Amino acid sequence: MTRKTLIAIAAGGSLALLGGAFLFQTLGYAPCKMCLWQRWPHAAAIVIGALALLTALPARALAALGAFAALTTAGIGFYHAGVEQKWWEGPSSCTGGGSLEGVDLLSTDITPIVMCDDIVWSLFGLSMAGYNALFSLALAAVWIMAARKA
Repeated sequence: MTRKTLIAIAAGGSLALLGGAFLFQTLGYAPCKMCLWQRWPHAAAIVIGALALLTALPARALAALGAFAALTTAGIGFYHAGVEQKWWEGPSSCTGGGSLEGVDLLSTDITPIVMCDDIVWSLFGLSMAGYNALFSLALAAVWIMAARKA
């Protein structure tokens, strides 16, 4: 496979994962703060992939940046999955110990408060954060293959 093909696969994978996140959101699974954190590196990987495919910028360097983006979201996903499994504590602003200080509970604009340590969906024992971590690691491997391609 060529470097550009690998980059297209990796960026397309991030596009698919980000699209899946938005699909789950439209199905009623509101994201928590850490879920939103995991989306930003995917968005960056998509932009990096587009730059590598559509410009004359050095594709090898962009592929390395894409790998960094994929590893970043994988790391956040693993951390989030660990918070969900209660292996370690998460940010106090979005876990069971979180505070409602500064939140107007009588506001008419009520949006769901989603805690980062709650598993709202899982399949075969893995949450969305866990799947994001695994799939993002696979995408990082594809980005690395693209960066190493001669």
